[in-house]
Amino acid sequence: MALIARRRSRLAALLSVLILTAASVAIAPASAVKPADIFNTHEVAPGVYVHFGRHLALNVPGHDDIANIGYVIGSRCVAVVDTGGSMKIGRLLRASIKRHTQVPICYVINTHGHVDHVLGNAAFLPDKPQFVGHAGLKNSIIRSRDFFLSQYAGDLETPISRDQIVVPDRLVEDILELDLGERQLRLQAWPPAHTDSDLTVLDLKTGSFWTGDLLFRERLPAVDGSIPGWLAVLDRFAPAKVRLTIPGHGAITTDIDSALEAERHYLLALQAGVRAELAAGRSMQHAIENVAIAEKSKWLLWPDTHPHNVTHVYQQLEWE
Repeated sequence: MALIARRRSRLAALLSVLILTAASVAIAPASAVKPADIFNTHEVAPGVYVHFGRHLALNVPGHDDIANIGYVIGSRCVAVVDTGGSMKIGRLLRASIKRHTQVPICYVINTHGHVDHVLGNAAFLPDKPQFVGHAGLKNSIIRSRDFFLSQYAGDLETPISRDQIVVPDRLVEDILELDLGERQLRLQAWPPAHTDSDLTVLDLKTGSFWTGDLLFRERLPAVDGSIPGWLAVLDRFAPAKVRLTIPGHGAITTDIDSALEAERHYLLALQAGVRAELAAGRSMQHAIENVAIAEKSKWLLWPDTHPHNVTHVYQQLEWE
């Protein structure tokens, strides 16, 4: 009986500990959850970290976390490449950097001006970095500022202010090299393609190539710039030193040529199809329903993106 009593006592003590532990977890403040535990970044090459966005539309919960974003660590400082679609995502990315290195953040580079790539910029203001972008990016973001404030207010900090829409203070006209300390980044500005402010980033140390949205994988490319311009850019796109390509959306690849070919195939079908519809005098709605349909099974988010693409390209090519 004494042995049974002792076992019951130990069991009661164990249950008390479990109950207290569960209670402490339940009431732990949100700040006690480390951002690095819930915001995965992957070291895809030495010193090159990527957080992969999800394949979601821009009008659903989680739309602020759809772009591939990340950072490159040098011996002197860190360069961020895109910051996500909200202050929350920007803060999580910043916390991930602080987890991996103590060197300062000296550059925040935006590959273009779409909301899912730039709305986290303000999270890095305390670091006082240079915000770097294409020569056309400043005007692009200024033009979009009111739209961002009205349509994406929930992704900003309260109270909402125009200062949270951060514009670049260092502009790239052609090619710019940034020194991170024992690591050089080569930034290149491109003519109008996906947008009017596309910029790529090549880490010369590892051959890691950040394409921004000049390259989509898995998720259907979105056309907001010039489709003839985009195709022209792709024809002279891949630098010789590329070993690893990080697209704006989708999985990384060591075979940039194959990835570019899949995107090029869709863009060519889109352009040729719209031109044929225009030549036949068919309506935009007819074009939306019929152009490039053979490509549909190859891409995600077709219903969310393809009608936009056809509409944009139809209006663009209508007056060729």
